[in-house]
This record gives sequence, structure tokens and C-alpha cells, in this order.
Amino acid sequence: MIGDSPSIILAMQSGMSFNDFFWMQGRLGIFFAVELGTIGAFFVLWLYFRKYHQPPAEIKIAPPKTWIPATLMLLMVLSLATSSFIHQKPQYTVAFICLFWALIGLAWHELKHRESISLVKNLDWQTFFFLIGIFILVGSLTFSGVVDDIAKYISSLTGNNIFFAFMLIVWVSVVISAFVDNIPYTIAMIPVAKIVAANLGVSMYPFLFGLLIGTCLGGNITPIGASCNVVTVGMLKKYGYSVKFSEFVKIGLPFTLIAVSLGSLFIWWVWLR
Repeated sequence: MIGDSPSIILAMQSGMSFNDFFWMQGRLGIFFAVELGTIGAFFVLWLYFRKYHQPPAEIKIAPPKTWIPATLMLLMVLSLATSSFIHQKPQYTVAFICLFWALIGLAWHELKHRESISLVKNLDWQTFFFLIGIFILVGSLTFSGVVDDIAKYISSLTGNNIFFAFMLIVWVSVVISAFVDNIPYTIAMIPVAKIVAANLGVSMYPFLFGLLIGTCLGGNITPIGASCNVVTVGMLKKYGYSVKFSEFVKIGLPFTLIAVSLGSLFIWWVWLR
């Protein structure tokens, strides 16, 4: 539940707890679907990289200067997991937890006078404004009713075919998430998945799991498909390593196709067959 932002968003909007991602309503949760997809994707990476035989360069790992940031991160993770079991909690509990530990970290940094941080120079402003623009765009689509129109169109297109509807949500999410950040897309598509499931008279949870598989794994296709991709490519660029769009897709596309196929079929088999 706390492994990715879309997972947290889904849990908050559907009332799921930390354990529901492992075991829910007497069935295996999405955790096992993702792990199965990971095993398949591993072999894709192995097939691609097995041609490189040169020994790896020797890397000298410097000892950590302090364990305080890692400790704060661990406490934040435990706080997020624990908060999922609290009913009737404020809407922005997750955000408050993250901000609380962030403030603790900043206070520790200032008191100890560690390495100086300049928000103006060190912050990745390109990524910052890119994500802001995406959130505004998706918010506009939701407010204008486009999201509801998408749900109606999917329902009319699939009819009463549950398998087709499920796979359509999964693979449409894969395609769109390859070019649109998965966080705002997840926010926009959660109500769509719920409406489609209700129209078909089935549980919303397998459709939400399918949506999550499509959005999170689909973002691996391109360097702009997920926030972590954008940030990583931006960091590499700062250090003089340019990652071409085609180079990223060459690895990301087969990786994603295998992972999504195995994960979505697992959800279908466990929840909807």
C-alpha cells in the first residue's frame, strides 16, 4: 500500500488497509500479482543484458555519514502502514504524516549544520513544473466531465463481457501511463473503474487492482511515464548521461508487456474467473 503513490491514492479512496494488498476477502491480493510479473520481467532483463560480458567496474562505497535520515524514513513507512488501520481518520492523514517526518528531518539538518541544501539550485525545477502541469490537466478533465464520459464509453463498448472490460481498463491504462504520469491518471481513473465494475455487477476491487497494475507498470515503458522515471533521467542528465527516448523504450516495452500480462491474468484468475 505504501510502496507507490498510486497505491496510497487507491487505498485512501477505496478504504483499503495495509494488509488488504496481501490478503483480502479470502483471496490473494495485488502483492502476489506484482511479484509474479516481476519474475517474468526479470527474465526479460536477463535476456537483454546477458550479452554484456565485461566485468563490472570497481565501485568504492563510502560509509554512511549518519543513519538518521534512514531511521526517519523507516519511521515514516511504519507510520503510513499503521495509519491504514485507523478508521474515520482525517482525509489528508497520509500527507500530514509525510510532512511531519519531513519537518523532523529538516529540523535535524539545521541543528546539526550538515551539508548545505539550496532549494533554488538543487531542486529539479523541470520535473517540478512538469508534474504540476499534469495535475492541472487531469483535474480539468475530471471537472469537465470527461472522466464520466470515459466510464460510459467503456461500459457501452464492453457490454456484459467482464473479461473484456477488465483487460480494457488494464491495457488502456498501460498505454496512457506510458505518456502520462501515473499519479494524476490514477486519481482520474479510480472512479471510472468503480463505475464500470458497478455496471457489470461485480466487485470493484479486481478492477482497481487491474487499474493499479496498468498504471504503475505501464509507466515503465517510457522515460516520462512515471515520476521516478522523470526524476531519474533528469538526475542522469545533470551528471552528463543522456538517456534517449528510444533506448528507454527498447528495454521498457518488453519488460512492461510481460509484467502486466502475468499480473493482470493472476488478478483475473484469483478474483473474476
